[in-house]
Amino acid sequence: MTVVADIMSEVVVTVTPDSSIGVAIVLMSEGGFRRLPVVEDGRLIGIVTDRDLRQATNSPLVLRERWYSDFLLDAIKVKSCMTPNPITVARTTPVLDVVRLLRQHKIGGLPVVENGAVVGIVTTTDVLDYLIVLLEREQGEGSAEQQPL
Repeated sequence: MTVVADIMSEVVVTVTPDSSIGVAIVLMSEGGFRRLPVVEDGRLIGIVTDRDLRQATNSPLVLRERWYSDFLLDAIKVKSCMTPNPITVARTTPVLDVVRLLRQHKIGGLPVVENGAVVGIVTTTDVLDYLIVLLEREQGEGSAEQQPL
């Protein structure tokens, strides 16, 4: 049985609830992420997504001066737009359970938590990568990029 530990990303970039949304946007952009766990005193307290940040910065169709946009990016804190107490999984959670959670809640990723601390993240991309491996195995199409799971 394949579990979360087999497919999750162990390197996780996080923010604090008092980080500005501007910092979160830069971290997401630089890392190619769509979500960041929000951590306080080493414990997961929330998650913020690219959608949350877009909504917090308002519509790009609203005209305002550049200084005001810059002010908003610094003044608005992650805690004002994050989702508190996100759904989490453990390293030992079966991948099938992860897929069901992602689908049921219509979300794109789940923090992997151990004793309240974030130890990884599992996303729809991780699940799709795993599905590719399974389908290639089924079809007998080994890939040079394929990694054993």
